[in-house]
Amino acid sequence: MTENRSVTVIPARQRMGGGIKKEEKPKLRVAAYCRVSTDSDEQATSYEIQIEHYTSFIQKNPEWELAGIFADDGISGTNTKKREELNRMIDECMAGKIDMIITKSISRFARNTLDCLKYIRELKSKNIPVFFEKENINTMDSKGEVLLTIMASLAQQESQSLSQNVKLGLQYRYQQGVVQVNHNRFLGYTKDEDGRLVIVPEEAEIVKRIYREYLEGASLARIGDGLEADGILTGAGKKQWLATTIKKILSNEKYIGDALLQKTYTVDFLSKKRVKNNGIVPQYYVENSHEPIIPREIYMRVQEEMARRANLHSGEKRKKRVYSSKYALSSIVYCPKCGEIYRRIAWNNRGKHSTVWRCCTRVEHGPKGCDAPTIQESVLQNGVAKVINEVFGNSSAFLPILEENMQAVIGSDVESQLAEIDGRLKELQQELLKQANAKKDYTELADEIYALQEQRQNVLAAEAEQDGRRQRMEEMKALLEEQADIPLEYDEQLVWRLVEKVTVYEEELVVEFKSGLEIRVEI
Repeated sequence: MTENRSVTVIPARQRMGGGIKKEEKPKLRVAAYCRVSTDSDEQATSYEIQIEHYTSFIQKNPEWELAGIFADDGISGTNTKKREELNRMIDECMAGKIDMIITKSISRFARNTLDCLKYIRELKSKNIPVFFEKENINTMDSKGEVLLTIMASLAQQESQSLSQNVKLGLQYRYQQGVVQVNHNRFLGYTKDEDGRLVIVPEEAEIVKRIYREYLEGASLARIGDGLEADGILTGAGKKQWLATTIKKILSNEKYIGDALLQKTYTVDFLSKKRVKNNGIVPQYYVENSHEPIIPREIYMRVQEEMARRANLHSGEKRKKRVYSSKYALSSIVYCPKCGEIYRRIAWNNRGKHSTVWRCCTRVEHGPKGCDAPTIQESVLQNGVAKVINEVFGNSSAFLPILEENMQAVIGSDVESQLAEIDGRLKELQQELLKQANAKKDYTELADEIYALQEQRQNVLAAEAEQDGRRQRMEEMKALLEEQADIPLEYDEQLVWRLVEKVTVYEEELVVEFKSGLEIRVEI
């Protein structure tokens, strides 16, 4: 009957170590875990002291026996993936080789709340307590997990605060124009005793070679093949030159003495994962921060050429074409009817083998797609050579034209435009910092800054385009003065240097030089 129901309370008996009763195990197998976060001399001393302390601490207790000292040296506390000793200790606990763990504090064990609680719950499932010496917490106590959750959260906040302080320090240095670059894999530069970038002459020559060959028409793959053939190593010390490696060198502003800071940013302080900065956090562009390897005008010409190659679209549907550097005429011979480029192909016409150039639309879709003429390679090359000969043979007539064109491309006062933009940018950036520090909305200021930066970039791009045209004219002028009246045969390197575009008509070619000259020749 319910009135006579008897309830007997059976008190909990504390068990440790995989469910084995304490009385069945005269001594507890106790392990200690230590960690220091850096490899400095001071921290290394702390590391050794911790090991000595726990060895002595465990051995003094007659009810304990030492099950091992597990120590991670120089590993961050925010993530446990790389903490090999911690993970090895947990594995031994799960295997029933350890009955109890002692560690200095929660922050030494883990600053990530999730990791900390995950491991403690795993250990509790095996009746293995963790004792935190500093906080005097035993995870097997009734209050242990509640207090532990609070303490672990505080430790995580401490780590987050430290991460934010580091970010603020970096941003302050960025605002002062202090450049920090990892130079270990940075071809062309190293650092002096003050941490400033300085040129490595023999590596700088490799960088110059890459820029020179690219402007001479070589593809990324062709440049890489040449470097590999000469036994030249990359900045990372590798034998293989990937196209992506060369492209990064060609687009790295540090080679002209500038530095774009905060190209990437850390997503969060726990994962430490870095991603490309697409406007999520501020960037800082520092001009003339160190000695350049590549002249600014050469760099801008390379950017212009990269953009041209990346946008090789032609035909009615603007089909994307891959740049080829195998032949000087690749990607510069065009069809006047559909706008497509001409392709070099081996032709077999009724058993007669020859090399011809033909409109890509016609190659892919036949005469119905485009009925542009097919031209023998020898005829095309002879026509281009004839035009070059005409220019060089009549240098006295063409030199005044070049001089006139050079005067026409002298631009407006770029320096005054940039000074005006830079002055306004400086004012806005100071105001932006004030509003950001005061936690005010600075959306409008940011929009105006972005607009001014775009305007500044457009001014620089226009100046670079003018400089590029003027330099190409100067190069042609120098060639005309050096090689006047010297008859020339078709020369691949000369075509690379001089010719911008060739258009194939039924009875003539139109050759457009990089200097802007345009000459027609009958074929």
